Amino acid sequence: MESQVLLIHGGRVVDPSRGFDGPADVLIEGGRIVRVGPHLTASMAERFDATGLIVAPGFIDLHCHLREPGNEPAETIESGAQAAARGGFTAVCCMPNTQPVNDNASVTRFILDRAAAGAIVRVWPIGAASKGSKGEGLSEIAAMKDAGIVAVTDDGKPIASAKLLRNVMEYARSLDLPVIEHSEDASLFAGGVMREGPTSVRLGLRGIPAAAESICVARDVQIAAMTGARLHVAHMSARESLEQVRWAKQRGLPVTCEVTPHHFTLIDEDVTYDSRFKMNPPLASRQDREALLEGLVDGSVDVIATDHAPHTQASKEVEFDRAPFGITGFETAIGLTLEALLHSGRAKLSRIVELFTSAPARVLGTQRALAEGETADVTIFSTDHPWTFHAAESASKSRNTPFDGRKFRGGPMATIVAGKIVWRRKS
Repeated sequence: MESQVLLIHGGRVVDPSRGFDGPADVLIEGGRIVRVGPHLTASMAERFDATGLIVAPGFIDLHCHLREPGNEPAETIESGAQAAARGGFTAVCCMPNTQPVNDNASVTRFILDRAAAGAIVRVWPIGAASKGSKGEGLSEIAAMKDAGIVAVTDDGKPIASAKLLRNVMEYARSLDLPVIEHSEDASLFAGGVMREGPTSVRLGLRGIPAAAESICVARDVQIAAMTGARLHVAHMSARESLEQVRWAKQRGLPVTCEVTPHHFTLIDEDVTYDSRFKMNPPLASRQDREALLEGLVDGSVDVIATDHAPHTQASKEVEFDRAPFGITGFETAIGLTLEALLHSGRAKLSRIVELFTSAPARVLGTQRALAEGETADVTIFSTDHPWTFHAAESASKSRNTPFDGRKFRGGPMATIVAGKIVWRRKS
C-alpha cells in the first residue's frame, strides 16, 4: 500500500543521473516524487528527518539468488526481499537457477506472483538463456519477456558453447534484452574450489586459474561484437577479465560488467578451511583486487552487485571441497563499499551512488532518478553511523557470510519503495 504523502527533509540528495549533489528535501505523493528542492512543506505529510544522511535513488541489485521455487529452506522471495530492504535495496534481480529453473513463462509468473504477495522490495526475474540452463537449446525467451523477465543468463555456469551464445545473443538483441554471462571455462574450472595460487597450494585445495574466467570473457566479448548484443559480465574477479571489458568499451561495444563487495574487499589469502569463504568466482589475488578497485573508480566497472547466494547451515558445514559456492550479501554491501571506496579516499560519494543506481538501471535499459514524476524508490544511508553486522540477526534465512561480527562505519538507514518506508534502522 502506497504512502499518501511523505516528506524527506534535511538530507543531502545525491542523484548521479542528474549530476545533483546537495541539500534538498524530497516530497512524495501517491508513490511518485512530486518535488525535489530546498525547504519543502506539505500539510498532513509523514515526515522523515534525514539530517546528516544521504538521500539517493533506490538502489538496484543486479545479481542475487532468492532460491524460490525449490530451495525454500535457504531463502524465500519474502525473506530475501526483507534482507534486501535492510541492505538499502529497493529492487533486486533474481537469477534463474531455481528448482525448477526459470526457463519458461510459468515459472516467471510464479516468481512475480510470490513477490507481489510477500516481497517488500521490487523483484525483477532474470530468465534462463537455455532450457533448464543445460546449454542444449534456447529457452522460451520471448514468452518470458512478455511475462516479465529483465535479462537472460545461465548463471551458475556459462552459456555452454560459442554457437549457443551467438544464438542467445541474436535472439536477446531482437528482444532488447541484455545477456548476463557467468564467464567461466569449464575445462579449466573443473573440480576447483578456490583461486589457484600459493594459498591454494598451502591449503591443499584444488585451484581455479584466473584464466578460467578471462578466457571466457574474451569469448563472450567477441561474440557480442559479432552480434551487437548487450553483454553484461557478472561477478568479475580477474584483472585480465577487466582488460577484456576495457578493450570492448574502447571500441564502443555494448559491454558492461559488475563486481561484488566480497571481491573488492577480500582476497585468496583470507581463505581458510571455513566454507563461508567459498564462493564462485573464488576470492582472487591482491593484484586482482587492486585492479577491480581501480576499475570501480575509473568507470571500467559499471555496477556493484551482491551475488547474494544463501545456503542452509547444514549444506555449508561440511568439508570445504564439498560445500556449495556462495555467500549472503545484501545487508553488508553498502558498509563494505563505503569502507573500500569512500573512507579510503578512492572514490567520491556520487560515483558510489551511481554504481548502485543509474548504472545498473542503464544495464537494464531503464533509468533511476530522484526527479519529479519518477517512481518514489529511495535509499537513505549514512556514511558515518557505526554498526556491527551480526549474521544471527539477518533477515535472510541463511547465515553463510564471512562478515559476521564485522564493524562498519556507515550503512543503510531506510528503504522506501513506491513511497512507503519498508525498512528503517532502529539503532
